[in-house]
Amino acid sequence: MASFDVIVIGGGPGGYVCAIHCAQLGLKVACVEGRETLGGTCLNVGCIPSKALLNSTHHLHEVHENFEKMGLMGANPTVDWSKMKAYKQDVVDGNTKGIEFLFKKNKVTWLKGWGSIPEAGKVKVGDEVHEAKNIVIASGSVPASLPGVEVDEKIVVTSTGALALDKIPETMVVIGAGVIGLEMGSVYSRLGAKVTVVEYLDAITPGMDAEVAKSFQKILSKQGFDFILGAAVSGVKVDGGKATVTYKLKKGDKEETVTADTVLVATGRKPFVYGLGLEALGVEMEQRGQIKTDAHFQTSVKGVYAIGDAIVGPMLAHKAEDEGMAVAEILAGKHGHVNYDVIPGVIYTTPEVASVGKTEEQLKAEGRAYKVGKFPFMGNARAKAIFQAEGFVKLIADKATDRILGCHIIGPGAGDLIHEVCVAMEFGASAQDLALTCHAHPTYSEAVREAALACGTGAIHA
Repeated sequence: MASFDVIVIGGGPGGYVCAIHCAQLGLKVACVEGRETLGGTCLNVGCIPSKALLNSTHHLHEVHENFEKMGLMGANPTVDWSKMKAYKQDVVDGNTKGIEFLFKKNKVTWLKGWGSIPEAGKVKVGDEVHEAKNIVIASGSVPASLPGVEVDEKIVVTSTGALALDKIPETMVVIGAGVIGLEMGSVYSRLGAKVTVVEYLDAITPGMDAEVAKSFQKILSKQGFDFILGAAVSGVKVDGGKATVTYKLKKGDKEETVTADTVLVATGRKPFVYGLGLEALGVEMEQRGQIKTDAHFQTSVKGVYAIGDAIVGPMLAHKAEDEGMAVAEILAGKHGHVNYDVIPGVIYTTPEVASVGKTEEQLKAEGRAYKVGKFPFMGNARAKAIFQAEGFVKLIADKATDRILGCHIIGPGAGDLIHEVCVAMEFGASAQDLALTCHAHPTYSEAVREAALACGTGAIHA
């Protein structure tokens, strides 16, 4: 029986970051992971492989749509799907091996296998029981199921299956207009598939600023997406190598169908807490299946903590990482903190969509007085030079104090641009602070400054 200061259950972004930071702070640490590789869903079958495919298909789109405009002539490339998937896997392997190296560098013990907690202070992995002063559950999440829909990961797939299809489908139905569905839909749309998105709500990307969501839908429609909104899916039937999705529009009683080669079920994710022994241990749970924690990430059982997708909050890798860092600080006797008001969200389509802080809809509901500064990428020289002048930056500030309350961007590099606003919000900056900061020309970031200027006397280039 081995003994540790901390045992982290789960080797995903929250878990491995927590384990490494605990080790950096002088604690003896082990991390339990049942996969053959570290990195969890994100690195193995989520964030990283999907970004690899988004990257390769974006280049394909550029060749077909924009190369000739720039004087780049010649035959268009064809797609070798096997090679594209091999490239994706190389990207995944490089990242997962990197974490294994970091574990060795920081002297984190990898306990290979699936973990459970037979009692406080003990973690069972396989047939072995290990002791720990503290246990951190970072078990992540799995795709949420949909009643009446049976996933086979061949024709009816989750995001995992969508990353490894045997061939590129001619038609694809995506159930759910959230981040995963739109990103994977973009991949296959660029590869030539006709993509139809079926969404229960009346707008795409639930929770996003409504103006951005509306613009985003228009752009995706121009790219070839079809949207069926306000539609409740009742079932999916597979027959003859194809799948038929049955749905009913909320505005009518008639059942409708749409058939495709592949159906991607992208209706969200749920905490993966099965097999941990939490019920027997007496760990309190939230109504929606998350582990209940206090302000210091501790569960109802002393010495047992939880972070990431297993607890309440946005299911984002970087949110889990922040919580992993914070709980490591707490376990080392320091002060750990996560500012949940400044956690950005990004959709890695083209154009990218990014947001942080409050939306207009949230502020209206709160009855808070605010002002909005907007700037279109049509006024940004760098964006026009790369044929990505669609979209805009929308900065929201408090009407009385000018303090930045949120930012919503749809356009080139939005996922990177959002972070200067995150830093500004972390320091309690005003829109004027951002407006008075010199930004290099020509860069996409000038659009953020212009939106800040628009919160005051007005943008220069609009």
